[in-house]
Amino acid sequence: MSEVQETFVSHLVELRDRLLRAIVAVTVVFVCLMPWAADIYDLLARPMMSTLPEGTHMIATGVVTPFFVPVKVTMMVAFIVALPIVLYQAWAFIAPGLYAHERRLGVPLVLGSTVLFLIGMAFCYFFVFGTVFKFIAEFAPKSIVPAPDIEQYLSFVMTLFIAFGLTFEVPVAVILLVKTGVVGVEKLREARPYVIVGAFVIAAIITPPDVVSQFMLAVPMCLLYEVGILLAKFVAKPRSSADDSMDESAGGARELDRLDAPEPDGK
Repeated sequence: MSEVQETFVSHLVELRDRLLRAIVAVTVVFVCLMPWAADIYDLLARPMMSTLPEGTHMIATGVVTPFFVPVKVTMMVAFIVALPIVLYQAWAFIAPGLYAHERRLGVPLVLGSTVLFLIGMAFCYFFVFGTVFKFIAEFAPKSIVPAPDIEQYLSFVMTLFIAFGLTFEVPVAVILLVKTGVVGVEKLREARPYVIVGAFVIAAIITPPDVVSQFMLAVPMCLLYEVGILLAKFVAKPRSSADDSMDESAGGARELDRLDAPEPDGK
């Protein structure tokens, strides 16, 4: 019993050390970026500012909002920059408890999911923001002058960043489902109509109430689902001869049961 407690305590100590190292890495990057916090926010606000009328600026309704919003943005950027170190600490903690084949699968999945999440954020920043903000600006009445609040703008872009980042994780989720044997490639193909409907429902819930952003989230989700199916074919477990013989024997048994069954009366 004492050995189990010592092992548990040692795992907690290691977890604490790994978390502290990850927090220190994010903090160091954050402190280094703080002198450019205002410039970082301006870079984030560029898609919105490019669609506003000339001479119009974003506003801050809170007293400390002009300080805290750039700090939050800088913290987000610091976490993204330090993400390799954070992921390494997480992997170093869980890797000793995994089998060799699980470690071989884990490294590509962690790296792939990280890269796909960052690609999703980049797609959102460079393509989605400009299209959505331009559509909203053209649809707005000419009698008003839009002046978005910076705190609401940060909440809006963070929601879309997370939504598109998770959307680009669809291939990883599909590959995991197939690799673990939860579902087969054929079942995924059969579920395609339901996935398309679900993608548009999720896009309608997450994105703003405009058709453009909904399509820009739902369409990549459907396309990435197809990419996941294509990649899953290479990692799917091949059926062994034993499985085939079991299926054949089961089919033969069912056929014998059908032949031995008594015929209905009157025949």
